[in-house]
Amino acid sequence: MAGAGNTVSQQVQQLLAQLEAELKKQGEWATISPHPSQLASQAPFAVDTLTFCEWLQFIFLPKLSALVEQGQPLPPMAIAPAAEVYLPQQLEQGAEEVIAVLVKLDAMANNA
Repeated sequence: MAGAGNTVSQQVQQLLAQLEAELKKQGEWATISPHPSQLASQAPFAVDTLTFCEWLQFIFLPKLSALVEQGQPLPPMAIAPAAEVYLPQQLEQGAEEVIAVLVKLDAMANNA
């Protein structure tokens, strides 16, 4: 049973690394963290203070990475539909690649 959990954890880690790589490839990986007040937004996806890519980098990736490191299951989620709305506005190209990774993460979270 622990082997199956490790496999899922490894798959999630690979997808998170792939998501990071896609954001970097698109030039959307920030080198400076947003102000703490921006990260404290209560709006869905912090749309009032961050771009969607910033939300992925500074909120989504760290939270999911922490869950994996702690051996916790992913919560049920549907991030890809939001990405389909926000990313085409933010990225000239490459939105499909980022969305594809998020679709896989959503599927893993919702099948767990």
